Amino acid sequence: MEQLRGAIRTYAWGSRTAIAEFTGRPVPAAHPEAELWLGAHPGDPAYLETDAGEVSLLNLLSHEPEGQLGQLAQARFGDRLPFLVKVLAADEPLSLQAHPSAMQAIEGYEREERLGVPVNSPIRNYRDTSHKPELLVALQPFEALAGFRPVARTIELLRALAVSDLDPFIALLGGQPGNGQSDVPSDADALRALFTTWITAPQPDLDVLVPAVLEGAIQYLSSEAGEFTAEAKTVLELGERYPGDAGVLASLLLNRVSLAPGEAIFVSAGNLHTYLHGVGLEVMANSDNVLRGGLTPKHVDVPELLRVLDFTPTTEEALRPATYTDGLEVVYQTPAEEFAVSRLTVDGTHLGHELDAPARHDGPQILLCTEGSITVHAKSTTLTLQRGQSAWVPCDDGPIRVLAQEPATLYRATIGL
Repeated sequence: MEQLRGAIRTYAWGSRTAIAEFTGRPVPAAHPEAELWLGAHPGDPAYLETDAGEVSLLNLLSHEPEGQLGQLAQARFGDRLPFLVKVLAADEPLSLQAHPSAMQAIEGYEREERLGVPVNSPIRNYRDTSHKPELLVALQPFEALAGFRPVARTIELLRALAVSDLDPFIALLGGQPGNGQSDVPSDADALRALFTTWITAPQPDLDVLVPAVLEGAIQYLSSEAGEFTAEAKTVLELGERYPGDAGVLASLLLNRVSLAPGEAIFVSAGNLHTYLHGVGLEVMANSDNVLRGGLTPKHVDVPELLRVLDFTPTTEEALRPATYTDGLEVVYQTPAEEFAVSRLTVDGTHLGHELDAPARHDGPQILLCTEGSITVHAKSTTLTLQRGQSAWVPCDDGPIRVLAQEPATLYRATIGL
């Protein structure tokens, strides 16, 4: 077991205070810090802080895959760590995006390889062959848009804005037949039709419709507070940052999610989403594949996004993973094979006592202390982690025991069951 030094990624939407403060560095940081990567992704691996100096986790796995990963992980995923842990700090909204399925990722990667698009090119969509299911757990209050809202509820929102320019789109979404057609489309087909219409609309049309929607949101908020206050404020914020962007309209179709610390959402393949504001822990399949549809100066590939999107409506409740408690640990249940995530809390009568962390199975672990200070005992060594510090526990060094003298929270990620 060794302490990890994560790789910091600086994007414009990041925070100059959140990650720096979390990791105990001077505030403000020189640049907006968006993500702290804790893993073995080739794009930015973390480093183990050993007595002999820093060692790349990526290099360590290539030299000692069996001892570090274990036979179970090797048999399922080869000589690579299948998951990536991030601390995400969003001061501004991220791009409107989705991630491909496993088959789509392989096909897309091979296609771009045949076309000769460099892996580090800004117009590259597929940087690896992995899908990217992800779990986001709020470390501070966190705001997001995720998953297409049930159609009936979205119609209520669009009608509440009272924008006459939206009427034909409400009719389209409501499945009212027209032009001689008698078949009423499914909700998924209606969402696909409306989203495609908006995301491919000519800029002159957007320059009329987006301001009209923003004016509708202003009028809605100026009246008595309604049930769509959060949605109206969000569309105004996005419209101010990205004037004339089709993603502003698309945001009206998605569930508006507010997470308290410890609450989570699971984002599966094809789920359209954007993170709006807050600090969270992300655990995902070890991939950097992103298809963007707007709200960003980065590369946007609308046809490819449309190819991977899942337009099946979902509810906010369905996005939140079920949890169960095992002693001092809360486990977030997801269908992902690549990772499992849990939260260990030591407080009350547990303080001052050495405790077993439940052993899920034979596999490596990444630990992150998010509150207090906690001492971790592995087979080979003992390490005390302060808030913002993390550790790598190889397969052959587990299971672990923990000890805290003050209330402490430790998140851990390992491979899925």
